[in-house]
Amino acid sequence: MLGRVSGIYGVRGMVKVFSFTEERDTILDYSPWYLGPARRPWVLEDGRMQGEGVVAKLKQVDDREQARALIGQEIAVLRAELPDPGAGEFYWSTLTGLRVLNREGVALGTVSAFLETGANDVMVVGDGKGGELLIPWSAEASAGVDLSAGQIIVDWQADW
Repeated sequence: MLGRVSGIYGVRGMVKVFSFTEERDTILDYSPWYLGPARRPWVLEDGRMQGEGVVAKLKQVDDREQARALIGQEIAVLRAELPDPGAGEFYWSTLTGLRVLNREGVALGTVSAFLETGANDVMVVGDGKGGELLIPWSAEASAGVDLSAGQIIVDWQADW
């Protein structure tokens, strides 16, 4: 998911967009956008930075009421549209669902999400019993990612 439609802008069907991309306006580099749970494709007609946010015009959305109907819908694009991550870099969606073990081989759970906190990202690990561990995602804490084995090794104690 690259963002979410967060509101309407103007009277000609433009939408406000909350972008999850590192540089907010790079969400405008992708088209079509796949919106909502049904992932219906929408072609991006135009867009720009507006203050601190992003506004966009989607084809066939020509008035406020059509734009209002899109509020809250998540914006996705095809994985093939995204640039390849660099060496040692991963998209969060690639890591979500992987098993997490510490260096001693103790299973800590499964990655359920990531949080961006400013200082460093945080990996949310569900323990399968309703509990969660929050593990900093950093070179020091992450000892290795093995996609073929479906696991991440972390330098983290089971009782932290």
